[in-house]
Amino acid sequence: MNASDAVRLERRADGVAWIVIDRPAARNAMSAAMWAAFGAHVRTVAGDQSVRALVVGGVPQAFVSGADIGEMTPGAGPGDGLAYEDAVEAVLRALEALPVVSIAAVSGARTGGGVVLAGACDLRFGSADARVGMPIARTLGNITSAANVARVADAIGTARTLEWLLTARLHDAESAERAGFFNAVLPDVEALNAHAQAVATGIARNAPLTVRAAKELVRRLRGASGRDVADRDLLELCYGSDDFREGARAFVEKRAPRFEGR
Repeated sequence: MNASDAVRLERRADGVAWIVIDRPAARNAMSAAMWAAFGAHVRTVAGDQSVRALVVGGVPQAFVSGADIGEMTPGAGPGDGLAYEDAVEAVLRALEALPVVSIAAVSGARTGGGVVLAGACDLRFGSADARVGMPIARTLGNITSAANVARVADAIGTARTLEWLLTARLHDAESAERAGFFNAVLPDVEALNAHAQAVATGIARNAPLTVRAAKELVRRLRGASGRDVADRDLLELCYGSDDFREGARAFVEKRAPRFEGR
């Protein structure tokens, strides 16, 4: 399946567009080509005045499980990790800069890239089966960027974000809603998608300039947040480590990694 099939833009009723992630064989893991396709769709939405709201969702019964770890080869150096973070960051900033509302419809176990993609959306709804977290301390041994930490912290606060990173646990939908990550939790995927479409339709009927101004006001209130915090040294430390190479190798080999702190 190529990226254009795995990430598609659908224009639906009442000025609502959906970006649908459809790569079930890989649990909707995002490859570099898929991130590029996603960014292209975001730019299309930004330039289309007929679109008043965007929903990001996945099929079947899935959002984004995270990055495609198979692309992160054990021999990759820190430059590869930095290039990956930069490419994803460009897409997420474009999503955040959209003049229309963006809504994440999240179901299933979503980690890493899936969590930060949802965090870059303005609103997040989850299905009852959703589980979210940032388990890289247990799985890969890398670190996410300061901007991505800020995206999660904007929703759940810095203390709880640090807990998510340090414990590497996944959290059920109700816990994520109580933490502030989800605006609402729906009983199943069908109800989730219907709710996301209904909320998007309602917002699409509102004054577009007010919606745009509201988003910009909140962005200014957040200030620089973590999006401009220096993080290259920490990214290089983790992406250039033996532990990250071991984590990527173990993920591909479907075994527990053996981290040694170097």
